[in-house]
Amino acid sequence: MSSILIGGTVAIDHVKTPAAEAANLLGGSASYAALAASYYTAPVHLVGIIGKDFPQEHLALLQSRGITLEGLEHSAGDSFSWSGEYHENMNDRTTRQVDINVLENWRVKVPAAIAGAPVVVLANMAPENQLQMLDQCTAEERFVVADTMDLWIHIANERLHDVLMRIDLLVINESEAREFVGTSNLIVAGQRLLAKGPRFVVIKLGEFGAMLFSAALVAGTTALAESNFFRCAAFPLHEVADPTGAGDSFLGALAGYLAATGRRQFGFEDIRQAVVEGSVVASFTCEAFSTRRLQEITRADIEQRLAFLKSITHWP
Repeated sequence: MSSILIGGTVAIDHVKTPAAEAANLLGGSASYAALAASYYTAPVHLVGIIGKDFPQEHLALLQSRGITLEGLEHSAGDSFSWSGEYHENMNDRTTRQVDINVLENWRVKVPAAIAGAPVVVLANMAPENQLQMLDQCTAEERFVVADTMDLWIHIANERLHDVLMRIDLLVINESEAREFVGTSNLIVAGQRLLAKGPRFVVIKLGEFGAMLFSAALVAGTTALAESNFFRCAAFPLHEVADPTGAGDSFLGALAGYLAATGRRQFGFEDIRQAVVEGSVVASFTCEAFSTRRLQEITRADIEQRLAFLKSITHWP
């Protein structure tokens, strides 16, 4: 296994759904991604910032999963906090309140002891912070995965393009992909995103799975083929309790699987399997508030769902 470096937000969440409500939950893109990655590889190094109000039990949970916190900065301010409400179909969400707090003037600091990790995950955070983190990574040969969101497409588009030129794999959801490249066709969107720099692009489809594109699509042909395109189904769930963090869990499991191989460069088949792993782990996150389900699963649980997903999506 190889170490993995994950940077992003570490937050306090307040979530309401049609069935329940909970406050002071562990949240943030890096928190979910690190927990998901911890089922595959070690050590998992977390980079982020928290405030004086951050619950100690959340830190203890992260450490219990073997996640190192030397890259987690402690501030005298208040922690980043997000409050949101999901509606009846659980696909529609209304953000009620966002308190930026410690993120407002944050400059990423990566301790030298963890800067050489061969797999780097730039979880959802400002593109400027993603670039700051990349500038401090020291591994000469590394594989970089990044996520983003619609906010950065609107207010930091130029810096986001700078990020895309320096990464190997972009993970983005379907509405953001369409908006970013100006098309309603997701196949075209994948091709256009590849043209912006990354070797691989994954478009997340929520309850409908994910699509993987490789740079072969822009290397002389735009035809879809077995070697440059893959569509993964989502694991079928009877009930979704809270989808918060599912995309970040997908990201972390995907990258954690790659790190577990011990290699530093990956081909299409590696990324294809990583997408499947991410889809399965993300399904657990949806089954309870915050990280409550994600933090209690085992490798056997993951393997069982992988086998079932394969059985219902395979034919002779």
